[in-house]
Amino acid sequence: MKKRIIFATGNQDKMKEIQMILEDLGLPVYSMKEVGIDINIEENGMTFEENALIKAEAVSRLLPGDIILADDSGLEIDYLDKAPGIYSARFAGEDTSYDIKNRILLDRLEGVPDEKRTARFVCAIAAVFPDGTSETVRGTIEGIIGHEIIGDNGFGYDPIFYVPEIGCTTGQMDPEKKNELSHRGVGLRKMKKIMEKKYKE
Repeated sequence: MKKRIIFATGNQDKMKEIQMILEDLGLPVYSMKEVGIDINIEENGMTFEENALIKAEAVSRLLPGDIILADDSGLEIDYLDKAPGIYSARFAGEDTSYDIKNRILLDRLEGVPDEKRTARFVCAIAAVFPDGTSETVRGTIEGIIGHEIIGDNGFGYDPIFYVPEIGCTTGQMDPEKKNELSHRGVGLRKMKKIMEKKYKE
């Protein structure tokens, strides 16, 4: 059976990014939702890497013949002691819209000068392979927290994450540029190199 990659997410925005970055691997990439896996995975790790591996291992137990990838990503704001960090998705409540989450963070940074608004997006990617081995990698992108919500291109915290070298938020970047620079793009390309080495003919 031809190898396929299953990504442990049901997030369609994320899947679009993932498929764009991994398309030249020559392996089909599906979300766990697309292959009928609907499980609640408790992410109780203390790091992004631990949480990504917990997700990948949980799906791998159900689909042992597939290459399983999972990510755990979040926003670290230095002024807030790296919060929301691994709790980024659950910050201010899982069902709270990102518009509200973003506004809460901007309120907490009210009056804080740019040099103290440093932040980064972190993305850990974990892979569990059919032979039982696993790998984790990390990608990051550095920036600052802006002063307002700008940009409709991204999702999550993208509209408040400003990248000074580019002069815009990740929410204003076109998808190709974002995939080139983003924490998820950096992490996925690192994982892609590992997979190319592992599966090269």
